[in-house]
Amino acid sequence: MSRIIIHGTILSLLASAFIVITLWINPRIWLQDYPQAIQDQVPPKNAEEKKLSLILGIPFLTLLFAVPFASTLALKHRHGGDVSFLQLFANGFGVPFIFNLVDWLIIDWLIFCTITPQFVVILGTEGAAGYKDYAFHFRGFLIGTVFSAIVGMVIAGITLLL
Repeated sequence: MSRIIIHGTILSLLASAFIVITLWINPRIWLQDYPQAIQDQVPPKNAEEKKLSLILGIPFLTLLFAVPFASTLALKHRHGGDVSFLQLFANGFGVPFIFNLVDWLIIDWLIFCTITPQFVVILGTEGAAGYKDYAFHFRGFLIGTVFSAIVGMVIAGITLLL
């Protein structure tokens, strides 16, 4: 359990820093992750923003998979390969789930909804009610939990085969 917390914290720090830095650069990179009420107030992403979202999205998603995978592989090696699918799944699920909790409670609810610093506000949406949509971010947390479970199963399966 302590390995899950440590590796989940590492993933949380890396992924959260990535999110905050890219929000600072241009919050429209994350437009698809904003509440629909905010998306409806601005034009869709232009070609350059779509390209930047893809360029930044690939390493972000890689990070969300690589850290739990490395953690789970290390768990298997630590036990000399004598580890069950359930143990591998728990680790592969737990590491990204910790980030999911951090993303929901700190990035979404605290920073985005409660503090709402200027760098998360998309030009033309200042004061929009969507910035205080806590329920939207809770639904995102639930989706992230399913994503964590899928990642955990895939990682456990791959690790078991290696």
